[in-house]
Amino acid sequence: MSEPESARAVLADAWGHIPQTRETTAGLGSFTRLRIERIISIVVGLGSLVLGTQAFLAALGSSYQERPEWHLPLLLMTFVPLAGMILACLFGRGVRVAAGIFAIIYPLALLLWPLATSGAGADSVAQPWIWYLVNVATVASVLAFTLPLQIVWTVGLPLLFGVVRLIQGDFERIYWFTVALDVSFALILGAMLLTLGWVFRSVAANVDETRARAVQSYAAAAAADAAEQERVAVAALMHDSVLAALIAAERAHTPRQQTLAVAMAREALTRLANTEQDSGEGSDEPRDAASLADDIERAALELGVSVRAERTIAEKAPSMPGRAARALVLAATQAVANAAQHAAGSGLAVSVEGDEDPPRVVVTVRDTGAGFDLDRVPHDRLGIRASIFARVAAVGGTSAIDSDADGTTVRLEWHEAAS
Repeated sequence: MSEPESARAVLADAWGHIPQTRETTAGLGSFTRLRIERIISIVVGLGSLVLGTQAFLAALGSSYQERPEWHLPLLLMTFVPLAGMILACLFGRGVRVAAGIFAIIYPLALLLWPLATSGAGADSVAQPWIWYLVNVATVASVLAFTLPLQIVWTVGLPLLFGVVRLIQGDFERIYWFTVALDVSFALILGAMLLTLGWVFRSVAANVDETRARAVQSYAAAAAADAAEQERVAVAALMHDSVLAALIAAERAHTPRQQTLAVAMAREALTRLANTEQDSGEGSDEPRDAASLADDIERAALELGVSVRAERTIAEKAPSMPGRAARALVLAATQAVANAAQHAAGSGLAVSVEGDEDPPRVVVTVRDTGAGFDLDRVPHDRLGIRASIFARVAAVGGTSAIDSDADGTTVRLEWHEAAS
């Protein structure tokens, strides 16, 4: 399995340990936060429904508080946005927009209250119907705005109501005590609602962050375990296949024993080369050089690299066995992947040659990256030794890598066997 596929498999396994619902698909880091937001919106919707109903009934039964020409417009201005916010909270759609609209409309209604009640009698004891919605607008700001604006609304709306109420009563001393109680109650309740919203959201964010780190740790541990399992598998392969082939070669004295030893060595090299890819050898149906170039282009495109293979193919260029063609395609694909990863695809070029005399197929992959020292590549890295050298050697081909500061050239060559 290639490295990107291994990473995707590990993340998929980690994600499989998380309950999959509509909310979780929005993102790994918002699992708990989405649920908290939904709970808050439902609670706010139900609470606003109760207080809104109380305010609406009070408004219907006390039309004398406002002048007749102001009563209906002020009701529509206040309760239509409130109804929209309640529906949005209960259905979970457009909550921030609807809550923001009401949070902005309500202060405007408060500012119009002195005009609407100008000349009308004012009760110094009973609160007007608009009072019941002060904390509804406060909690609407919790749903719609950032924390600084929430604080402004929580503090500003009760104070604005107090000023408006005093204006309505012409600042007479009889109103001061009642207004002070109303304002202090609204401030305390608003502060509690603001604090609860902040606490729940902070806890949800911390849970999501911790959970995301846990999943990432699990993915890293699973990736390390997968790499270790791969190393164990390669070690077992070396012991069971390569070592057996070497022993058979050492004990081969007759032509038949030598032929068997060669077959065992070729099979061991093929299996070693395929340890990073879950692919079989495929059929041995003859393939021409042109189809080889097409396969390399498709394989590179699957890696996210768009490259056009330059073709120089003689009319009577030899066909090659399917297994040999597949080995050259996989080796060239590995070379393209190395160029994309380590040279950022700089100057990447692929060419496929099919010669008639001598009958051979040559695949060349070039890049203009910084190059590397092949002798310094760790022996446990299979990207070159197994996926290129061993894979091509297993089908009777040769491979060479020339790398310096000006770039890297990978040359893969297959010769038709002499008849």
